[in-house]
Amino acid sequence: MTSLPPISTIPSLPKTTQTQVLDTLFESSADLHILALPLLAHQTFSSYHSLISAVGARMSALSAANSSKDREVLHGILGAHPRLGEKKQEDLSDLSRREQAGLNAGTGEGGKGEEEHDESLKKKREEETAELKRLNSVYEEKFPGLRYVVFVNGRGRDVIIRDMQRRIERGDMEKEKEEIIQVDLIPTPGCVCVVLFLLSTSTAGYTDNSTL
Repeated sequence: MTSLPPISTIPSLPKTTQTQVLDTLFESSADLHILALPLLAHQTFSSYHSLISAVGARMSALSAANSSKDREVLHGILGAHPRLGEKKQEDLSDLSRREQAGLNAGTGEGGKGEEEHDESLKKKREEETAELKRLNSVYEEKFPGLRYVVFVNGRGRDVIIRDMQRRIERGDMEKEKEEIIQVDLIPTPGCVCVVLFLLSTSTAGYTDNSTL
């Protein structure tokens, strides 16, 4: 989906379109669809902020529940996020696609700029790529069912690596769930940018006059 429909039309949209809206705002997940589609079908929202907050509240409720089934559903949603630093991933949300592009920028793939000839820089990038891959594995072993998620927001790989190490060493599963859920909520700079970008570059004839 390259555009978002007017928020007022959400309840009356076909289920397939509602699903596309969810996959634009969040990582695509069958568990998320099961959790959130009833909200979109039966509840009206004043803005996309309120829609995302409502979905986030549902996820937070799952996190607080003691049911193993609820935990399984939540892990299915949170585990749908892509691994940071991996290349050529399909079916990413718009936000993750932009975040991954920012993190992988300048890795020596294509282009013949000046940096390509800097062997020291090239070696550093290769080492960071290998370390990201290693830490992704360590993280997923430490927190079964989850993937490391953070807003890259222009930060370098070295900063991301330090944050991954910190969270692995912290070893708190509940805090990890909370942090990943927060990544999906508004107001957050990344989500706001994505919603603004999609609404301002609509190519399907939609015009959303509601406030974000």
